[in-house]
Amino acid sequence: MRKAVSTNYASIGSGPYSQGIAAGNMLFVSGQGPLAPDGRIVSGDIEAETRLTMDNIQAIVEAGGCTMDDVVKVTVFLADLSDFDRFNEVYKTYFKAPYPARTCVEAGLDGIKVEIDAIACKPD
Repeated sequence: MRKAVSTNYASIGSGPYSQGIAAGNMLFVSGQGPLAPDGRIVSGDIEAETRLTMDNIQAIVEAGGCTMDDVVKVTVFLADLSDFDRFNEVYKTYFKAPYPARTCVEAGLDGIKVEIDAIACKPD
């Protein structure tokens, strides 16, 4: 059975999707960007946009009963791969080793520098 997960501490989004879906012991977090909880884009440098995006991810992960230590897979979309090192400096502050598996690609994002989705696995 699947159940929607939502929080007022992350972006409400603007499409027909849930912030997160819990299914069994798995939590799937929809792609998040540098958006305020009201859905407004908060533009900034890559560090600021990454921080807000990761704060949104963390809020949804916690609303789903997990912690960032439970995150097992992350997919990152960067508007410009030249931001990769600066992105990583912020990203790694949200996790400790062993870090989640990760994919990172350059993508055409609409007015934002970063989008991230995540999968967490609740401990037994």
